[in-house]
Amino acid sequence: DVQLQASGGGLVQAGGSLRLSCAASGITFDDYAIGWFRQVPGKEREVVACSSSSDGTTYYADSVKGRFTISRDNAKNTVYLQMNSLKPEDTAVYYCAAKLPLRNYSYWGQGTQVTVSS
Repeated sequence: DVQLQASGGGLVQAGGSLRLSCAASGITFDDYAIGWFRQVPGKEREVVACSSSSDGTTYYADSVKGRFTISRDNAKNTVYLQMNSLKPEDTAVYYCAAKLPLRNYSYWGQGTQVTVSS
């Protein structure tokens, strides 16, 4: 079975930092792009950052550029999202997901809550 296990969420004050982890099993990790998404109740899920499977290309939403960093450790089948200078508007449930190139995201983790207090 494919599993993506997201962890690292919590409560932090504005300006603080958190590091999320997404540990994958059941897939050939190197073949998959990994993305981080977030969702607030009543709003659509939005992409936060992505890491490609092959050439190290990364993507960031404009709202997090310069504050968040996505990285992957293929030896540990894990992707990280380092979140610095957190703002209250970053409060959301964060999900990681995996996809093969040119495909839709097909595997999703369970989500981890991030709450940033002002």
